[in-house]
Amino acid sequence: MQAPLDPSRSSYYISDALYRDLIANFSEWQDGALAVTDVFVRDEFRQLLEREARLLDQLRYDEWLAMYAPECVYWVPSTPNGGDPRREIAIMFDDRRRLEDRIYRMRTGFAWSQAPASRTVRLITNVEVFSTAYADKRMLRSNFLISEFWGDETRQLTGWAGHRVERGEGGWKITAKQVNLIECDQSIRNPSIIL
Repeated sequence: MQAPLDPSRSSYYISDALYRDLIANFSEWQDGALAVTDVFVRDEFRQLLEREARLLDQLRYDEWLAMYAPECVYWVPSTPNGGDPRREIAIMFDDRRRLEDRIYRMRTGFAWSQAPASRTVRLITNVEVFSTAYADKRMLRSNFLISEFWGDETRQLTGWAGHRVERGEGGWKITAKQVNLIECDQSIRNPSIIL
């Protein structure tokens, strides 16, 4: 009997089909005709994004990761408005296993760029919700400003994020996050925090 696949141990779900789906989902999805105008629905997703920001600011990584589906992707393109992560360099392109590795490393105390840990404040605004062809899936768009203090310096990282969310047994889970930094194609040094 074969053991069940574990996304924490294997990147089995990263396939051409996943890439095709990811590119399709993050291309031309910000269509005003698909925008959800119900303020209660928009508020539900605004709260989800604000919770994600708070958990990251508080370094509560286990709770943050619990907001993500087991098979998830975290993508920070190095080109404006994304592109194809198979053909373009990404600042970060992590699956579940890599996200867990990143969190583990930050907790060891040996990640010099996070010793001590950065202090951050994230501002999330302009949250929009877009319907998809599936009732249990939504696309979210939000603008962000991250102020990071580390060492003796404060820097700002700003841009917009796209989230693909899917409703499951435990509520809405993030299946993909695309972080679009406005200076993505410039020298941004090492973004050692989770954006």
